[in-house]
Amino acid sequence: MPKYLIERRMPGAGKMSAEELRGASQTSNEVLANMQKDGKNVQWVESYVTDDAIHCVYLAPDAEAVRDHARTAGFPADSVNQIRATISPSTAE
Repeated sequence: MPKYLIERRMPGAGKMSAEELRGASQTSNEVLANMQKDGKNVQWVESYVTDDAIHCVYLAPDAEAVRDHARTAGFPADSVNQIRATISPSTAE
């Protein structure tokens, strides 16, 4: 399944409390569970919180499914890009 990188511009994201991050995670998981029940296979892999954004990695059949999750959860999805390759220091070897 294709992998996507989502940028969610959220001023002050880096100052969110553990409780706020937990709440956002719970909302995401609830929406994903409902999507699964509806036959939409979208999976959250992980997210990175920076000062003013949250960058998320998702597995989904297409970018529209990722945007549908964001709309339903009430999260921004300022950019949704398919990850074409993953590289690391070992790629140079």
